[in-house]
Amino acid sequence: MIGMLGETGWSWQLDGWIVLVAILCAVASALLGCFLVLRRMSMLGDAISHAVLPGLAVAFFISHSRSSLPMFIGAVIVGILTAFFTEWIHRVGRVDKGASMGVVFTSLFALGLVMIVQAADKVDLDAGCVLYGSIELTPLDTMSLLGFEIPRAVITLGIVTVINLAFVLFFYKELKLSSFDPSLATTLGFNASLMHYLLMILVAVTAVASFESVGSVLVVAMFVVPPAAAYLLTNQLGMMLLLSVLLAVSSAFLGHLGAIHVPSWFGFQSTTTSGMMAVAAGAIFLITMLCSPSQGVLVKLIRRQALSLQIIADDVVAVLFRREETEGEEPKSASVTENELIEIIFCGRWSLRLVLRWLDRRDEIRMHDNRVELTEKGRLRAQNLVRSHRLWERYLQDYAGVDPSRVHPQAEKLEHFTDPRLRQQLNSETDAPQIDPHGRPIPDEPDFDSNID
Repeated sequence: MIGMLGETGWSWQLDGWIVLVAILCAVASALLGCFLVLRRMSMLGDAISHAVLPGLAVAFFISHSRSSLPMFIGAVIVGILTAFFTEWIHRVGRVDKGASMGVVFTSLFALGLVMIVQAADKVDLDAGCVLYGSIELTPLDTMSLLGFEIPRAVITLGIVTVINLAFVLFFYKELKLSSFDPSLATTLGFNASLMHYLLMILVAVTAVASFESVGSVLVVAMFVVPPAAAYLLTNQLGMMLLLSVLLAVSSAFLGHLGAIHVPSWFGFQSTTTSGMMAVAAGAIFLITMLCSPSQGVLVKLIRRQALSLQIIADDVVAVLFRREETEGEEPKSASVTENELIEIIFCGRWSLRLVLRWLDRRDEIRMHDNRVELTEKGRLRAQNLVRSHRLWERYLQDYAGVDPSRVHPQAEKLEHFTDPRLRQQLNSETDAPQIDPHGRPIPDEPDFDSNID
């Protein structure tokens, strides 16, 4: 499709209506999609949007017309039956929900394609339009409302969006309980099955109302992707609903702009808005998946690397402290080389050098002639670590029943996550021991704690 922004700028008569249709479709789908994601039924929207094809064909065979109302009614009926058949096969056949969805929607989809091909011999009923939508043509199909010519898709999707929003607001508590714990919802007097089927009916209605604009293949993106991205950003249902709506609106707006401008970068004129809506939603999800504060892949990678470096830093000062204990030098100035640290700690050379530079800047170690030794500040930090380690060894052997040969590796893991309060509790629980299970002295608690920032 040729872009409608182009050189003439934004036009509400064309681009404005297209974006509004896209936003209404995306928001209506995202509101229900949150509960589909939480119920692990994300693909139900895909199943319904594919399975409505027999309803369209049957509506044409009965009415001999491509009028919107018969088509809509036929598609909604089949969409609702899809939801019921899926649940029935899941319960009666005792098969996985995903498998029951696959059985129902593939069968109905194939039947619908056959029927549409037969209908296409008598009328221009394009299967491609059903699959991929024609959102760019929605401004041309208008109807009069309060003296204004408004695209029919805007009115239809506007009504569906309002109904979905009202359903979520009025039945928020019931939907929340039945999504997370259907048994508890039933115990508290809420009919979880009724909530399920009402949700399925609205999913069917939304899918049918949307596929004329964005297509049955692409409507599933609006059901799944914005809610899934919102789910990565929060663990509160109310905030998830709000974020999914905002992401859906962003996908719709960016999708239309992308359909017009992005193809020109590669020498083409434009592409379909419905397709770019899905691409924009996927791009937003990818960014969210990588950068989510709590679950982002890159964020987790950075945190893991930071934790790894922190543990290496702890091990460096602890090794130096134990070397001082072993050598018993006075004043304490035991040192080790970089190669010795690599062999003792089992870390990479570059990671160790990064940690040594960081500890040096914090004035916890001194480096000279390729040797490393503790400063007074580093000695206090190491004292905390070694004290934590040996208190854990004593606790694990005397109170947790761990074999003495296994207390060291366990304590080595726990020492890095022991704060002063936990050390005090360990000291109290073990009756303030003076030596660890191996006969080594347990250092006293230093005057102040020196933890990594």
